[in-house]
Amino acid sequence: MIEKILLLALALFSVSIALSLFRVIRGPSLPDRAIALDTIGVNLLSAIAIVSIVLKTKAYLEAILILGILAFIGTIAFTKYIERGVIVERRSND
Repeated sequence: MIEKILLLALALFSVSIALSLFRVIRGPSLPDRAIALDTIGVNLLSAIAIVSIVLKTKAYLEAILILGILAFIGTIAFTKYIERGVIVERRSND
């Protein structure tokens, strides 16, 4: 019973990722695309966690942590780009 629920959740996360990918491609504005990318990252982490539970292994936990950190940094960089137009600000020595 639990395995069926986990597989259903995995299928729903897959649908959510597909819908978010559609929003990334057809998003009307850059903030919509940034939110959709963040949503894809969170749903991907959840899907990997479910796969780890179904397979009864801890091998994917490091991947979840690394992807979570990368998704967070990517979201911060993208929103900084939207706000200021640059990601890394360079100061001149003038």
